Amino acid sequence: MLDEQKIEYENVILIGVITQDQNEEKSKEYLDELEFLAFTAGGEVKKRFTQKMASPNPKTFVGTGKMEEIQAYIEAHNIGTAIFDDELSPGQQRNIEKILECKIIDRTYLILDIFAQRARTSYARTQVELAQYQYLLPRLTGLWTHLERQRGGIGMRGPGETEIETDRRIVRDRITLLKKKMLAIDKQMATQRGNRGSLIRVALVGYTNVGKSTLMNVISKSKVFAENKLFATLDTTVRKVVIGNLPFLLTDTVGFIRKLPTQLVESFKSTLDEVREADLLLHIVDISHESFQDHIDSVNTILNEIKSGDKPVVMVFNKIDAYIPETIDEDDLITERTEAHYTLEDWKGTWMNTENDTAIFISATEKKNLENFRKRVYNKVRELHSKRFPYNNYLYPDYHEEE
Repeated sequence: MLDEQKIEYENVILIGVITQDQNEEKSKEYLDELEFLAFTAGGEVKKRFTQKMASPNPKTFVGTGKMEEIQAYIEAHNIGTAIFDDELSPGQQRNIEKILECKIIDRTYLILDIFAQRARTSYARTQVELAQYQYLLPRLTGLWTHLERQRGGIGMRGPGETEIETDRRIVRDRITLLKKKMLAIDKQMATQRGNRGSLIRVALVGYTNVGKSTLMNVISKSKVFAENKLFATLDTTVRKVVIGNLPFLLTDTVGFIRKLPTQLVESFKSTLDEVREADLLLHIVDISHESFQDHIDSVNTILNEIKSGDKPVVMVFNKIDAYIPETIDEDDLITERTEAHYTLEDWKGTWMNTENDTAIFISATEKKNLENFRKRVYNKVRELHSKRFPYNNYLYPDYHEEE
């Protein structure tokens, strides 16, 4: 019997800043998320370093004293990788590498690395590879480990041309090739979307790890990969779903995240086109996460960026089984009651229902309140269907619970 393979986690440290735009509480939230990203990528966080400053140091991100402290810790604890919570400029990365003499990764490249690990289809791998090359091109240095060369040998290097210039040309050629490949894939995907007929299209959107794929599995009775890690799903999955007797197309899309790399937004254009062309969005929110309102804002920002912010939306607050409000002792007359102490009933009485009467509270894993969810989706899809096809509206009566 073969021994089970043990995952070997890489020793990493996290580095962030506290600024006027990012206070201590927000910095901690970002580093919590960065730690989850590091874990997803295969890293074990040994220590966090933060520094209060007006803005990140343009040369080394953090100050000289903090950099010396980080350097001493790396040498003393056999740290292989330092991960920074913001995107580093090429100059910052080079300066930091010279000082720390270990692998330097920023938040952007960490996300790209996770996407590279998670890409399962040729399409997803092409999207991620393009984003990685676009990120790496301005960061090539003389210490660059050579890429696998698609061409080589005599006559490749011109007179006086340095290795770094050759590397840059190879990367530019690869980017051009990948862009051509992506154009062909985009056309193919557009044709596939056009061939789906006249069914109403519904897209699941939301922050990463909020339970979109789990909900997709429950509603469509299919088996989409779902895992409690960030970016478990990269490839767009489309399923024909029937609720009552009303058929529609349901799409599971890649999760969004704060500080989403611009390279990914561009290279995942076709995936995001599924959102752009949807008739209805189901915005899934993990209500058990302490920063769920920030997550909603982040998703809405990206939806606006891709010109999808004005679509009909059903807000779906998932993971109600994991929601635990903070409690206040009855004798405590000092502690002020805040949103952290809200019960689900309290939340239902806030903007969630006053601004959006379609909000619904469910647990996809525990299958709580799913009948209400199905009814809400059925009614919204029927409403959209009746506008598009008013002549056959009689085919879809009021919703009745499924057996």
